[in-house]
Amino acid sequence: MKFFKKFVLWFVIVIALLSAVLYVSGYGYVLSAVGKVYFHGHTTAFLDDYTEFENRTIPKSHTPQPWPIARNYNAAKPTAKLEKWHQKLGTVAFLIIKNDSIVSESYYDGYDKNAKSNSFSMAKSVVTASLGKAIMQGKIKSLDQKVSDFFPLFGKGKAAKLTVGDLSSMASGLNWDESYYSPFSVTTRAYYGTDLNKVILGLKVIDEPGTSYKYLSGNTQLLAMVIEKATGKSLADFVAENFWDPMGAENEALWQTDHKDGIVKAYCCIASNARDFARFGKLFEHSGNWNGLQIIDSAFVAKATMPRFKDSPDYGYGFWLSNYKHKKIFYMRGHLGQYVIVIPQDNIIIVRLGNRHQRSTTGSLHSDDFFVYIDEAYKMLNSK
Repeated sequence: MKFFKKFVLWFVIVIALLSAVLYVSGYGYVLSAVGKVYFHGHTTAFLDDYTEFENRTIPKSHTPQPWPIARNYNAAKPTAKLEKWHQKLGTVAFLIIKNDSIVSESYYDGYDKNAKSNSFSMAKSVVTASLGKAIMQGKIKSLDQKVSDFFPLFGKGKAAKLTVGDLSSMASGLNWDESYYSPFSVTTRAYYGTDLNKVILGLKVIDEPGTSYKYLSGNTQLLAMVIEKATGKSLADFVAENFWDPMGAENEALWQTDHKDGIVKAYCCIASNARDFARFGKLFEHSGNWNGLQIIDSAFVAKATMPRFKDSPDYGYGFWLSNYKHKKIFYMRGHLGQYVIVIPQDNIIIVRLGNRHQRSTTGSLHSDDFFVYIDEAYKMLNSK
């Protein structure tokens, strides 16, 4: 009994000392990460972790616009292969839209059409859409406007060349470490810390901007901060006013913030549902036009969904790109396999939300499950 008491005492002392060292050294956010992730049985950010953070609310539309339901709704059942992948990867929502009508939708593990889950990096596409809107409104001059016009500290050296288009197309040259599993990476600090402004404004441009693609979440966060300065509005309010409301979103969404009433984690973390996420797919499929309302300029949409760099054909401005089976595809993508996949030539949108994804086994920048969802969706559509 005495040994056990001594063990507990020393354990508490060690934990207290470790905690103190982490806070003093600036790594106090690691303790937050442990509490929010490992105590819930996960090793990284997870699908429902928005409940562990402060959030800004994006209200549902004043004039909700339910998705039209196809006459043959859910007539085609998920293929055996698709169901196997859903089970293997913990899918919670799978939605197929054809000609702007829902043809098929399936939900798992207690989720339904109104259930929220984390967008993760699909939010990057929403930020790029917001950039397009700010340009359309004249708040930002063009993709070529300098970041230093909004944040003068980026006005010297290589940083002086940095543009908002460089941020959107992942060509900033910033010294950001895109590591999701290291507790000491800047990505982890940004996700679990409480001062995103300090993190982002402490970054340096170490490579020539605008010359090559390198995926960095810090780019999107800085872009969001530029948009907020340019428009004078929080990004959550800007998205609510210019997208969520006019596109008729049926449910409110939540956007994680770094602290109470803080700034949104713009590179990730909109909690919403498959049907409302799909609205951004429809908006870009229709060249920025929503049921007759031109929300963003069609030329901007065309540019965003084409590669900027010849040697990086898989990314445009805020959207992933693929040419699969002679079909040009663009899509929103998030950690753990969140997708809004758009195939314009066939008027198809596929949404998948879930707990895991299957990394590429071929060296492709696109995950193996991405191709499975497309192939099996076509089999379902052709089986009607």
